[in-house]
Amino acid sequence: MKKALIVTYYWPPAGGPGVQRWLKFVTYLRDFSIEPVVYIPENPNYPLLDKSLVAEIPTGIRVLKQPIFEPYKFAEIFSRGDSKTISSGIIAKEQEQSAIQKLMLFVRGNFFIPDARKFWVKPSVNYLKSVLEKEMFDVLITTGPPHSLHLIGLELQKNLNIKWIADFRDPWTEIGYHKKLKLTRSSRQKHQSLESEVLSKADHIITTSYTTKAEFESKTTRPIRVITNGFDKLQEESITSEDFEISHIGSLLSGRSPDILWKAIAEILEDDPTFRNKLKIRLAGKISSEVKESIEELGLQKYLQIEGYVSHKEALELQNRASILLLLEINSLETRGIIPGKIFEYFAAKRPILAIGPENWEAGKMVLDTQSGTYLLFGDKEKVKSWIKDQFYQKESQGTKRMNSDISQYHRKELTGELADLINKI
Repeated sequence: MKKALIVTYYWPPAGGPGVQRWLKFVTYLRDFSIEPVVYIPENPNYPLLDKSLVAEIPTGIRVLKQPIFEPYKFAEIFSRGDSKTISSGIIAKEQEQSAIQKLMLFVRGNFFIPDARKFWVKPSVNYLKSVLEKEMFDVLITTGPPHSLHLIGLELQKNLNIKWIADFRDPWTEIGYHKKLKLTRSSRQKHQSLESEVLSKADHIITTSYTTKAEFESKTTRPIRVITNGFDKLQEESITSEDFEISHIGSLLSGRSPDILWKAIAEILEDDPTFRNKLKIRLAGKISSEVKESIEELGLQKYLQIEGYVSHKEALELQNRASILLLLEINSLETRGIIPGKIFEYFAAKRPILAIGPENWEAGKMVLDTQSGTYLLFGDKEKVKSWIKDQFYQKESQGTKRMNSDISQYHRKELTGELADLINKI
């Protein structure tokens, strides 16, 4: 049986989408004759917690740990709320940032390169070097963000010549929020230099989207494979809400919230009393203040229910009772390759998906390709309005629609098989 050493920051009890990918790969790797050993921080400062995920760690998995210095813990002394929010990736618009937020973003972008977990690199290299000198591993895998973890792989490869796979769950210098970090020219060049070194030295690179793959292919000649995120099992059909629930599960950033959606809903409410009696807008996860304000300005607050952060199990239950599932992305070139992890569990819920995002959005095309719903642009208010009305009237006459889409290629075990094939080839 081959052995893989997996370096990841996010691991149960961490919550949010970052933990799911490698928790599930680890769950299925043994089925492909690969024994995973996981290396994680001993005392992480996770912005989100979901203790229910601890029960999903496979029995007998060996987990190595070393302490980490977390600057975010000190930032909480000045502003716990701002520290948690920025750490979660929710960054307010420039004109609405407080002085402390602007300072924290400047420090985050220019003093912690590539990110605030950089202080874990050196002690991790020292510790793992001793482990790798005593034990035989066939491959080392690092997964980011945080992209500082790839620097651990870079140093270990230099010292020990071990085969190394760098897994990018998100882009590095091209990710949307990078421009909001108030980077100086030298800091921007440092990010680019580190990214270039990782991309040129890793034996193989994994991305979660073809857009990111194409971006990296312009920067390196190293082999790149796309292995998307996925779902663990189809959700069983259950009794759905009597209300017409339009639901979004996960963090909702200000730029990710299209005003045309809320305007379309407001116009339907004005014209249709039946819709007024049945509508519920349910948002679960971290919601930016700008999103709440844009909904309230249109008088929709009486229909709005904010759940806050929910466990993974609760998120699945909310998806399963929804009439429409919202998949929203910031309208920019940088986000065309972003495929939110939630899309795969949306697929598994078999509920109609309303995807609104940038032109040529990879996730939107996946919704259309799997026949799981519709994909519209930020300027398509009338189309959004018409589609929501169609879904509402269909539920009124026939009940909640269950999509008949073939999504088997996105099952976590199928995707782990692709990873195992790559490990065997490398």
